[in-house]
Order: sequence, then C-alpha cells, then structure tokens
Amino acid sequence: MTNVLEAKKRDSKHHSSTHQLREKGYIPGVVYGYNVENTPVYVDDASLLKCIREEGRNSVFSLDVEGSKQNVMLHEIQTDPIKNKIIHIDFLAVNMSEDIEAEVRVALSEACAGVRDGGVLQQSLHELKITAKPNEIPESIEVDISNLQVGENISVGDIRSQYSFKIDHDDSETICSVLPPRQEEEISTGEQQESGTPENLEGRETTEPAE
Repeated sequence: MTNVLEAKKRDSKHHSSTHQLREKGYIPGVVYGYNVENTPVYVDDASLLKCIREEGRNSVFSLDVEGSKQNVMLHEIQTDPIKNKIIHIDFLAVNMSEDIEAEVRVALSEACAGVRDGGVLQQSLHELKITAKPNEIPESIEVDISNLQVGENISVGDIRSQYSFKIDHDDSETICSVLPPRQEEEISTGEQQESGTPENLEGRETTEPAE
C-alpha cells in the first residue's frame, strides 16, 4: 500500500452536483465500512485511474478525506457503458487484521494441450468468491491449464490447496473444461454432425456470467 488518494466531501442532496463534478474531471463516490460513517466524497479521475493502474483493482489504498485517512478498497465501480468511464465508486473502509469477502478474477494460462489437439476451452467461472485479509487478496487467481486434455476439467477442489485464502465455493464447481470438437459443435448448433473431424473449431470459448 503505497498510494494515497485525496478525496473531498461532497453534498449528496443535490443530484445535479454529481454531473458538474464529472464535467470537471472528478468522480463522485461514497466511503463506508470499518470505523467510518457513510460519507459522500469525490476524487480526481486521473488520480484514481493512476492508483488502479499502479496498485491493482483489489489493492488497499489510503484514502485521505480532508485530513482523515482510512484504509479502503474499491468495493463497487459503476461505469458508463457508452463512454467506458467510471461514473461512481464505493470505497470500503477495512480493518487490515480482519477477514473480508471479495470476488477475484480467474486468469487462465494461455497454453492448453487440449486446445492444441482440437478441443474447445470453455470457462464456467470467471470470478471466485474468497475470504481473506485485505492485503492478502490477489489481483487475480491464476489457473494453469497447460496440461488440460480434451474431455478434462479443472474444478475448485483442484486448486484449493494452492492458495492460503479461503475459496467460498464447493470443490465440485467447474472452473473450466476442454470440450471435444464434436460436442462443442452440437451444443452450438443443436444439430448432429456427420462423422469426421470438424474444421475451424480450435480456439477458446467462454461462457460469460449472467448479469
């Protein structure tokens, strides 16, 4: 935790003020959680993006609200889907010695033996819920799929022992699998294939989580 992010209190009663703040290059938000009352704030857009770029999405920041510093994490980020810009942010004040729950992105390794053999990679879980101390929460959970063969899968139970934090999922939940080309084609089209080897089915396909 190296970055200190400056924040100013704002008046949450006037909704028009949030638009004005964004026009001036600020992001409205709120800080709440451990040892702090719910406080509407705003931060500089460029400074926030710099912190995220340098420290990561799941890192702990020191948020300085007009001289009062709190250890915070980025709890919820709202973005404008058209402009792809942050429009509101929730800062969660945390106790560094207490466990908290977080959702962490799953990152699959690039190479996969089953894909090279013609299989299609299907990712079922894109994020994992974990419980850990704030400074123990990783930016992503790396899953090595280099030796995954066609017809095989990796479940939560296969990776649980690799990490010191608690993964809040059942061991049986599948993270990813490699489908045979024939099976993948039938799932995609709903039709039976003629016998033979399908063409152009090498690659990766993911199932995005429901909104």
